[in-house]
Amino acid sequence: MNYAEIKTADIANGEGVRVSLFVSGCTRGCKNCFNKIAWDFSYGKPFSEETEEMLLQALSPSYISGLTLLGGDPFEPSNQRALLPFIKKVKARFPDKNIWCYTGYTFSDGGLEEPQAECEATREMISLIDVLVDGRFIEELKDIRLNFRGSSNQRIIDVKSTLKAGNIVLYMT
Repeated sequence: MNYAEIKTADIANGEGVRVSLFVSGCTRGCKNCFNKIAWDFSYGKPFSEETEEMLLQALSPSYISGLTLLGGDPFEPSNQRALLPFIKKVKARFPDKNIWCYTGYTFSDGGLEEPQAECEATREMISLIDVLVDGRFIEELKDIRLNFRGSSNQRIIDVKSTLKAGNIVLYMT
């Protein structure tokens, strides 16, 4: 997996001050995507053990609320396979920090509605995420007044509550 960018003090992509990893690769192709350059799976730099360690160090200050994964799309199957071991490390080292994730895919029944996004890592990766912003960006539904999402069809989901309840529970910002 490659990544397009890392932000170590991001306040735009989730609550609090966050470390954000923008992965490369997306097959969704949303019209007027804000990060079209990251659609290419080979764009950016390789996600290596050194990258992981740098991210873990960036997460260590007490003022950092957590990690945000976005892209590209973290839920492209090849990205899931690379991210799952890293997310496990984050949860093990920082159990009190939360993980936000953005995807153009749609969350449903503990997995993703679109079969092309499902792989052996999907359900475990979802189970480790605290907040999932799902759904394609739709230009016609763009609304700059929305917190943490670009278009009104996208949902901000409290994943832990959703998995426990068995139905979608929206995260209250």
